Amino acid sequence: MIILNKLYNNEIAKRKQLDPWEKSMVFHFEENMTDREYPFPCIPATIGYVLNQIRYGFVGDPTEEETVQALAELLSIYAVQCKKFGEYTSLIIFYRLPEEIKKTYTIEQYEQLFWQQLNKLVGYDKEAWPGEIPTDPHHHMWEFSFHGERFFMYCATPAHQKRNSRGFPTLMLAITPRWVFQQFNESKHAEKIMKKVRKRLKNYDSISVHPELKPYGAEDNFEWKQYFLRDDNQTLSRCPFHYKK
Repeated sequence: MIILNKLYNNEIAKRKQLDPWEKSMVFHFEENMTDREYPFPCIPATIGYVLNQIRYGFVGDPTEEETVQALAELLSIYAVQCKKFGEYTSLIIFYRLPEEIKKTYTIEQYEQLFWQQLNKLVGYDKEAWPGEIPTDPHHHMWEFSFHGERFFMYCATPAHQKRNSRGFPTLMLAITPRWVFQQFNESKHAEKIMKKVRKRLKNYDSISVHPELKPYGAEDNFEWKQYFLRDDNQTLSRCPFHYKK
């Protein structure tokens, strides 16, 4: 089945009900996942694509409240269904950006927009924040959670030029359940694959690997610093996320 409660799989680009913009976003993502000359650094993501375990959702203008509501609905559905999709699943969200934002926004403005989305998103969460996860992002065990599921958040923007691994024609989120990483880390090939990921990053980006790319749970690691990476190796001194139920 191709349509799953507003979540779509790889076949959506072939369906007539998608408009040209939606199709173009999916095709661009597909090109990133299948490019052999410049392979995308995140190998687990490319595996998820090949295995048809990636799911897609489309939302509107990120400055509008109804867009956050739509995102909350999609993420709620995904949180319930994600374990059915496979061990390499992620949810890809494409925002329909107004042309003015695409033409004028800097990376720092996109960064603010991203954190505004997460801050507003928790207000639509109908489930309790997981008891084992701190609500303070400056705790090394913190990570974003929604509908009882723990997620790693990745943001890409049209403003990124040097860090190509975070560049995309529109504002895009890649949302991956924590259990995907846990299962991957338990595999016998995890260490070897992660070395390849680092090597690919060096070839893919025209800037060095960001120093905040560290393993979850390490005392010197803070997940929020990895969610949005700038085009340089600078990081905000304080996380903009505030948990308000």
